[in-house]
Amino acid sequence: MATTRTTATRPVGTLSTVTAVRRMAPYWLTVSLRTWRGSVVSAFLAPVFYVVAMGVLLGGFIESDPSRLEGAPDYLSFIVPGLVAGHAMQTAVADTAWPVYSNFKWNRVYDSMVATPITVRQVAAAHLFFVWVRVTAVCAIFDLVVAPFGVFGSWWGPFAALVAQSLTGLAFATLMYGYACRIKSDAAFGVVFRLAVFPLFLFSGAFFPVANLGAFGEKLAQATPLWHGVNLSRMLSLDTVDVSTALVNIVVLLAVAGLGGWWAVSGLEKRMAL
Repeated sequence: MATTRTTATRPVGTLSTVTAVRRMAPYWLTVSLRTWRGSVVSAFLAPVFYVVAMGVLLGGFIESDPSRLEGAPDYLSFIVPGLVAGHAMQTAVADTAWPVYSNFKWNRVYDSMVATPITVRQVAAAHLFFVWVRVTAVCAIFDLVVAPFGVFGSWWGPFAALVAQSLTGLAFATLMYGYACRIKSDAAFGVVFRLAVFPLFLFSGAFFPVANLGAFGEKLAQATPLWHGVNLSRMLSLDTVDVSTALVNIVVLLAVAGLGGWWAVSGLEKRMAL
């Protein structure tokens, strides 16, 4: 018996986006409660190990010269804001890779959602919203754990840095979401992780100033969204904000998130119409 698939061209439902997201909230909450144990190590323990190994142990052998550490009093204070921003990217990408692909390829959760008055656009918006909430929560816990180490330059540093880290996660979530909707095989995710995610994490200023990459390497690193997230997170954490640079960082991240949102929604609409 042939199966008729709901397409993105069906009549728009009567639900507002806010109402649709609220209707889908129980499902995403249930998924989170049932799967959080599988991500404890990658989301919470691994970042702490990074901080201890790279910031505390290795950092003890690195000369604490603020002029060479972008204003940070020590290497631990330099590396933590970048690690959290990089972790926001990794978490967002992981949560919008296989979880998105499976929802229209294997378990067809998206099909069941759009069989109701909820539209494809609202499905994408809801999923991205809950990924954003999760990324923000993960970064908040990370900031809370490292706060006793004295890595923040002011009382408001953790809160301001969290905004930058959350925005970084949102930008990469939208990009990966759109990519996941357009690939034909989940093997394509491995290419992204090896050729984009890991190199970005290593060479976007999280572990060392990008000036160490040379003139060309520095410009290349500064052209990536992650560098803008790392730089903004570090300035806000250390209370060394350069207003003009911070505004550029914010504009770039918002622009990537906006374009990525269009990329994600259009990708899911095309995929659901197949």
